Amino acid sequence: MSSASVEIVRPAEARDLAPVLLTVEEAARCLRIGRTTCYALIRTGELESLTIGGLRRVPADAPAAYLARRRAEQQAA
Repeated sequence: MSSASVEIVRPAEARDLAPVLLTVEEAARCLRIGRTTCYALIRTGELESLTIGGLRRVPADAPAAYLARRRAEQQAA
């Protein structure tokens, strides 16, 4: 007889986990830009995003990656 180990995440522990995906509004808040500007960055491919079902989500590390690219571009200019 085999017993499988199952880890249960309780609500308190779930709150401590960092989000993996952000809504467009959350990504806009991280970047301190408007929602429309955030959608424009997504549309041009400057800000990474993906669609899950009918929902647009931004990976949590994408705003930082976008800023790093912008900083590198400005320093090179």
